Amino acid sequence: MHMSYDYYFVSAMPIPSPEELRPLRLKAGLTQSEVAKRAGVSQSLIARIESGKVNPRVSTLLRIYRALESYLEDELTACDIMSSPVVYVTPDTELVEATRIMWERGFSQLPVIKPETRENVGTLFDDDVLSAFIRENARASRLTVSDVMSDPLPLVPCGTKVRVVARMLSRGVPAVLVEQGMKVVGIITKSDIAKLLLKRL
Repeated sequence: MHMSYDYYFVSAMPIPSPEELRPLRLKAGLTQSEVAKRAGVSQSLIARIESGKVNPRVSTLLRIYRALESYLEDELTACDIMSSPVVYVTPDTELVEATRIMWERGFSQLPVIKPETRENVGTLFDDDVLSAFIRENARASRLTVSDVMSDPLPLVPCGTKVRVVARMLSRGVPAVLVEQGMKVVGIITKSDIAKLLLKRL
């Protein structure tokens, strides 16, 4: 049986609906003409799709969405996709309490921040907790975060492009903290990048 190009894409991946085009275009701050130019189609086609007057080919719809996706990747910043506020512990937090926070929240790491200066001084990973309990046994209940924490997570300015953050995460960095005005205002993990990609599908 011969499969058309469009059928292949329908079978292989979720396709955005025509109804999603206008909200995404407005989010990107683009006019119909600008989207049309980027996608290599006519402005009138964009208008007809948005008004529901035409049911476009899947290949055409994908071309339009990829043009928007490319634009958004160039424009979105760390502050646009970060999780905020940041859940953190201090160096003096008891290890048992920090472990409880990680377990209840489902986190694999917690930033360690000095409350007086808001300085990013370390990271508590689940591996740090596990190693402490194996190494110290019963004494682990008397430890604080400062006794076992690892190096701090990297900081990026609020205006850092998402593609730069994604590149950092792809190179083994578990998470990135976002700062604005010398203050940590958010955190980005691979899950945040994944959520961004899912929104585009």
